Amino acid sequence: MTSLHAEILGMARTAADFAAVIALLDTDLNDTITRRTELAQAEDRAVFGDGDLAAARAALDDCNDQIALLEKIIVAAGKCRAEAARSEARADIAALGDEIKAKAAVLGERWRSARRLVELLRQELFEADTLARAIATANGLFDAAGVTELKVNLTTTRRTAMAGPRAAPPARLSRPARQADRLLLSFLTPGGALDPRPALGAPVDGVKSKFIPASTPLGERG
Repeated sequence: MTSLHAEILGMARTAADFAAVIALLDTDLNDTITRRTELAQAEDRAVFGDGDLAAARAALDDCNDQIALLEKIIVAAGKCRAEAARSEARADIAALGDEIKAKAAVLGERWRSARRLVELLRQELFEADTLARAIATANGLFDAAGVTELKVNLTTTRRTAMAGPRAAPPARLSRPARQADRLLLSFLTPGGALDPRPALGAPVDGVKSKFIPASTPLGERG
């Protein structure tokens, strides 16, 4: 029995392996304890002449030794299981560290990409503003010349260009990311950063304007 237990313990490597070994040892221990009860009863009978008293006591002593040995093995296996669990936890932490380093590298690339896109957006906004100012100047000349049919509606032009589907933000988005998303949407949304508010009641594209509270988030004005 001892050699079998030693062989099983020798093959155990992980905390789960040691837990399985301990379960087997517990079963053997319970069986041996049950057998000790039977041997103790046999000893009692031998005391009163029913059986070989010396043999009964020797068998009981051997059973007690087996119980003590099993208990020691279980304690040792428990220590091995705890150490294996600690080692596995350290390995998990090390693996997590490697994973996070890789994610940090990808994050850096994402931020660099975001920076490039922001700079591209700024350049596009500069060019668009230059064109819008040129068109606004021409609209003033058309007004003065009485040829208003040549005027270009800047608001309609911008809103038409900005129309289209928009990506939905992830369900779990940090507060700074939500704020940045609202800021970006304000460039696309009527009443946002690029859409100057008309005077209260003034028509915009033939539609009477609505009063929008200043507290309304930029990305939600429209």
